[in-house]
Amino acid sequence: MTIKDIGAIVGVGHTDFYKRGQSGDQTELELMLKATMVALDDSGLTPQDIDGFSFYASGFDAGLLATALGIKELRYSTIMSGGGGGSQGTIANAVAAIQAGYAEVILCTKALKSGGDTGRRIGRMGAEPRTGRVGAGAADWDFYHNFGLTSPGQSFALMARQHMHKFGTTSEQFGAVAVSTRFHASRNPNAIHQMPITIEDHQNSRMIADPLHLLDYCLETDGGTAVIVTSAERAKDLKAKPVYVGGAAMGGPGPFGQGIFYLQMPDDIFHWSGHKPVADRVYAMAGVGPQDIDVAEMYDHFTPLVIMQLEEYGFCKPGEGGAFVEDGGLRFDTGRLPVNTHGGNLSEVYLLGLTHTIEAVRQLRGTASSQVKDAEVALVTSGPGILPTSAIILHN
Repeated sequence: MTIKDIGAIVGVGHTDFYKRGQSGDQTELELMLKATMVALDDSGLTPQDIDGFSFYASGFDAGLLATALGIKELRYSTIMSGGGGGSQGTIANAVAAIQAGYAEVILCTKALKSGGDTGRRIGRMGAEPRTGRVGAGAADWDFYHNFGLTSPGQSFALMARQHMHKFGTTSEQFGAVAVSTRFHASRNPNAIHQMPITIEDHQNSRMIADPLHLLDYCLETDGGTAVIVTSAERAKDLKAKPVYVGGAAMGGPGPFGQGIFYLQMPDDIFHWSGHKPVADRVYAMAGVGPQDIDVAEMYDHFTPLVIMQLEEYGFCKPGEGGAFVEDGGLRFDTGRLPVNTHGGNLSEVYLLGLTHTIEAVRQLRGTASSQVKDAEVALVTSGPGILPTSAIILHN
């Protein structure tokens, strides 16, 4: 059983993007609804055509959303766990539901206010929302907060340091990821940060959690995203050029466990992003390999995790990711592999992953701001460093 080419993405949309706290009085629900209307207009469908929801990262209340959209009948609703690791899994779940006959037109969506509706900042793992106090919550926090691991960046810093120790990867190579990504953002009118940067800018940005500088971190931003998925058959008659879901996979290596939150991974996979089994399975379903990928949109909450994913998806050998990204290796025009051609989480906006899906669709439609010539096959990955994660392969 496979979901290869069963479904297609027929509509994508997003709101304006905002720096953290600058989206004003708009709620996450409002942002999500605005993005959904843009995606529906893109597809030529209406809210009454939607009969399914596919969520991730806490999602939305299906009943509230059905009422707000005014849909005729809700036939399916699901949510994938794993935070940003579920962003592409939500596409996979939508296609699987279509194959099963549960629904025909499924809305995949995510909106985020970084510190808005809940008051909780993204970078402050486990902090009590109202007071910001760290350590005043679940008992299991005592296993890592006591050692100074109070935010995702501090835990990812340890993984980055292990990659440096094991393979000789350098801080400048992390910076090369940020520089290429910002170059793409400088060509994207939607991106929050459009000013190009250099390796020197990266090295001179303040140290947050050694070895991670400020420019190794993703943004804190607000906004909404939406993707409309339907059957490949129905997609033929809709307004937008369909982009087919050729492969999908989710999960990850069991020993990776809870990943960054406990750092209990065995030494031989500590420098992984947790994507290797997902990479093997998504390639197998799509019937392609790394040599067939024209453009990759890789979840980039921290620069070292892009290097790790490049290795696990087979674009270079383990330990060679640092050299792969040097000298503009990820640029859309002259690079070894175009990666995060919209500016990614580092420079465009950080909304937990569906912006990468939207950019892949634009690349395959030929409408991206940094368009890869003759792009036919795109890889999109979800948040690394925690299980479950996910990935999809899209094609024309």
